[in-house]
Parts: sequence; structure tokens; C-alpha cells
Amino acid sequence: MTLISFIKPIGRAILDTLLPPNCLACDTPVETDGQFCLECFRKTNFISAPFCDCCGVPLPFGEAGGRAGICLVCEATPPAFTQARAALRYDDATKHLILPFKYADRTESARGLALLMAKAGAALLLRADQLVPVPLHISRLRQRRYNQAALLAWQLGRMIKKPVQPDALVRNRVTVPLGPLGFEARRSELQDAITVRAKNIGGKNILLIDDIMTSGATANACAVALLAAGAARVDVLTAARVPDPRLT
Repeated sequence: MTLISFIKPIGRAILDTLLPPNCLACDTPVETDGQFCLECFRKTNFISAPFCDCCGVPLPFGEAGGRAGICLVCEATPPAFTQARAALRYDDATKHLILPFKYADRTESARGLALLMAKAGAALLLRADQLVPVPLHISRLRQRRYNQAALLAWQLGRMIKKPVQPDALVRNRVTVPLGPLGFEARRSELQDAITVRAKNIGGKNILLIDDIMTSGATANACAVALLAAGAARVDVLTAARVPDPRLT
């Protein structure tokens, strides 16, 4: 046993004594980081089959409606990325977890969310050569003071011991809020908004990391830029996924 492997559990025990782990969604004490208390666990919707094998969106029925395992949206308009996965369905319960992490400085949630993501995206993480977070425009980064996608990427990188390129992608301009926009409007708004800064992604399998995936337009724009710069493959892993209203 090395000295580091001996000291690590002691350090974790001391930290848990000083700062005992709380539920990911509330302040109820739990046994370890990344856990929910029983009440929050009951409210949380983890994504499980059936979901689209391509974009990972939860499906309302056992049949995808298009080719086997592929949703009708991906069949009609295949994304640039190969596969996407998410840990949680984005609903009212998940909002209480994600939104404080994203907007209210609850950065301590990053490790717990990353643990959930690591389970949901195990195959993608195994295949990845590098982890790349979805970028924020510099003006929004200054306002928020951190990029939540980069925090998740760093945590995942530490867990699986793979490199993270936090500045591989650049958002060239501020885009309008995408929430009110439809699918095609989102894609149009993001056209040419993201470029690649990194020089060492040629031939690499890139895993794109973000907190929430809605229509997939942002992930698609990032994948288009990465593939144009020479990436061999781009997959996507997020903490939460918004069910696609076009599939209901």
C-alpha cells in the first residue's frame, strides 16, 4: 500500500466529520457523497429504458417509432454526435438540484452529479480519449464566475483518470436564451457560434460534458465544430435530459 492510498481514506474520514455529506437535493444528512435521502430519491426520475439509443431522450413507449432503438427525431435529422446519455429526467424535482448548482453557487453539487453521470454514461466514459465541457461566452462566465459544465468535466476526469480540456471550445458570441425557441430556431441561433481552440483533438474520441440537454442543439453545434477540427467521434454526457415534446 502506498502512502497516498493510506492517507486518502483518513482525509476523507476527517472531511466527512467536519463537513458531513448531505442529500444532493436537500440538506438531509446521508452516508456518502452523491446520495439522495429517501424522500428525494422517491421524487427523482432516473432515466432508464426505453430511451433513444442515439440522443438518449426518454421515450414514452417501448417502441422508438423509427429504426430499432432510434427516435423519430434522430431518424429524420441525425445529430452530429454519435450518442448522448443523461442521468436524470429534467422535471420539477431535478430543477431543485440542477438550478442552484447552475446559477446559485452550489458548486459542491458537482461531485454528486458527476457520480450519477458516471453510472449513466459508463460506456461513453470508457470510450472517451478526452472530456470537453460545453463552453460559456466570456461575458456569462464573468457574471456566473464558473462554468458548471467544466466543474462536472473535472470531477468526471478525476474519477476515471482521463484528460479534461476545459478550453477546447469557445463560444464566439452571446446567443439569445434558447429556452423559448423551437428546435430549428435553436440550431439557427447556434450556427457558427462555437469554434475549437484545442490543437490536439485530431483522431480522438471526445466526450462532451454539460449539465442539461434540451433539444440537443447546443451539443450538436459543439459536435459539428469538433468533427470539423478532426475529432474521430463525439459523444455527449449530461446530468439531466429534457423530454422532447415532439415525441409525446
